[in-house]
Amino acid sequence: MSLSSDQAGAWTSASRFVKKSLNADFVVIGGGMAGVCAALAAARNGLSVILVQDRSVLGGNASSEIRMHIVGADCHGSRPGARESGLIEELKLEDACRNPHRSYSQWDLLLYEKVVEDKAITLMLDSDCIGCRMTPEGDEIAAVTVLRNSTEEIFEITGRYFADCSGDSRLGFEAGADLRMGRESQAEYGESLAPVEADAKTLGSSILITGRQYPTPQPFIAPHWVRKFTKDQLHHRPIHSFEYGYWWFEWGGQLDTIKDNEVIRHELLRIALGIWDYVKNSGHHPEAANWALDWVGAIPGKRESRRLLGPHVLLQDDVLSGRIFPDAVAYGGWAIDLHPPSGVDAVDEPPFTPTHAKHLYTIPLRSLYSRNIGNLLFAGRNMSASHVAFASTRVMATCAVMGQAIGTAAALALRDGVSLDQLTEGEGIRKLQQQLIKDDAFLPAIAGDDPADLAKQATVSASSEKPGHEASSVLDGITRALPEHLGPWADGKAHRWESAALPATLDLAFPEAVEVREIHLTFDSGFQRELILSLSDHHTSKSLRGAQPELVKAYRLYLDGALVVSEEANYLRKRVHRLDAPRRGSALRLEVLATHGAPEARLFEIRVY
Repeated sequence: MSLSSDQAGAWTSASRFVKKSLNADFVVIGGGMAGVCAALAAARNGLSVILVQDRSVLGGNASSEIRMHIVGADCHGSRPGARESGLIEELKLEDACRNPHRSYSQWDLLLYEKVVEDKAITLMLDSDCIGCRMTPEGDEIAAVTVLRNSTEEIFEITGRYFADCSGDSRLGFEAGADLRMGRESQAEYGESLAPVEADAKTLGSSILITGRQYPTPQPFIAPHWVRKFTKDQLHHRPIHSFEYGYWWFEWGGQLDTIKDNEVIRHELLRIALGIWDYVKNSGHHPEAANWALDWVGAIPGKRESRRLLGPHVLLQDDVLSGRIFPDAVAYGGWAIDLHPPSGVDAVDEPPFTPTHAKHLYTIPLRSLYSRNIGNLLFAGRNMSASHVAFASTRVMATCAVMGQAIGTAAALALRDGVSLDQLTEGEGIRKLQQQLIKDDAFLPAIAGDDPADLAKQATVSASSEKPGHEASSVLDGITRALPEHLGPWADGKAHRWESAALPATLDLAFPEAVEVREIHLTFDSGFQRELILSLSDHHTSKSLRGAQPELVKAYRLYLDGALVVSEEANYLRKRVHRLDAPRRGSALRLEVLATHGAPEARLFEIRVY
């Protein structure tokens, strides 16, 4: 449903649905990974938040409805050290520990738990944004109209800032935000990977399937309406396994991926079932005899539709040159991963053509808010990017770090009473970047430097330390190893303390007594490995499903000899301990008792507030 503001108002007035009004500081449309992280970041930084999701579960393409695994800058582990930190790492670590058996329903419930347990967030599931009301000047959103059929309610939700994390730019479209859909020409932005002529084509969508192996042969009787495939049609699309597949079940980019979504869904079902028919009945895969179709997605996993336009449009050269923007708030590293729009119908083309960037690149705040709607932010696949650059930024871990960035930006804009433009320079961007780093986000080439961090005043020592992993590393503001392949700004150093043995202690000695309210610890969670929830056995084999062995499991914190924190079962990278009451002291000790497998203590950072 797409209604103008006047149409929406007339329709809601005539409807017998109950009309309700809600208000929040920050209203997020879309509950995929970008929207979830935007909502959590804003709430944790002090805003009241309403998160509107049009499905019954959170997670978008990563949910149990679609079951696409989350990938990002580490490129399935082929770029060690590039894995995203912050909120997405928190979610992945918790999932790996609580869900080692790879249940997507448990992943859904983890996202649900994280959102509903935050009292600053109101979650609205099965709720659709169907319109918005603009301010009298027409340059800001005053309210959104949300329809929830399941409860026969219509909501008008007012807010200060709004975020479009819908993927399809649902709110931006209603608000009249500048946007585009399709592929730019080579000449428009000087992009060699763009087509010669501009067109309306996009990447296609996919429907995924899973299979299950049984001890006896399992038949598959294909419905009469499925597609039929031959070996020659799949010579660019090899089939290596049967438990999960296949991202290249792709089609529909030659159509309108919004308006033609129902046509695309049906054709993708024909394709997915047709490929399984080929696997089971063509005779080319006799090893599939005992495999049966276990699950078929009912919703297309959409790669691309509308892209909103900000003050900066991210381009091919920004990605491939590893550009470091002065207003960087997120980063990426996935290849520019272009697909033929017609997917499996492009029989003689490979299903993807990746162009790999040598280094990580950054994403500026100016690509995450509207250039003509003053209070509209956005994150995810609808960010301000050309089609070519979008082919890198579209992956979900990159979308998640964008989400954390805009949630934090909205919080700082309201707290400091500044515009989004003012956040992109000077003290505004410094504060935003430092808050993101404090919250465990990673920004290439920028170190943490918080003047409020009391640990910077202290002298640090340890019971033992390995060469190149000195105790002093916990105060250098960098919370991961920086292998040189990440970029010219990476120094090749470990940036962490490692003890020679366990148990081990790390001590901070302050020049005089300080008042301590909060202690932050950042542990090592194995960024040299991929960490992924996937139904692909191949990708899972490169990951560890459980607590990561490098993580510190049991530790204690003492202030002037008095125990203030005791933890016996940690499995997270970033821990924030808020004391029940402020305590004064001049000596803080971290005692590490055990890890989840590593023979030494590993710590990237300690902060004290």
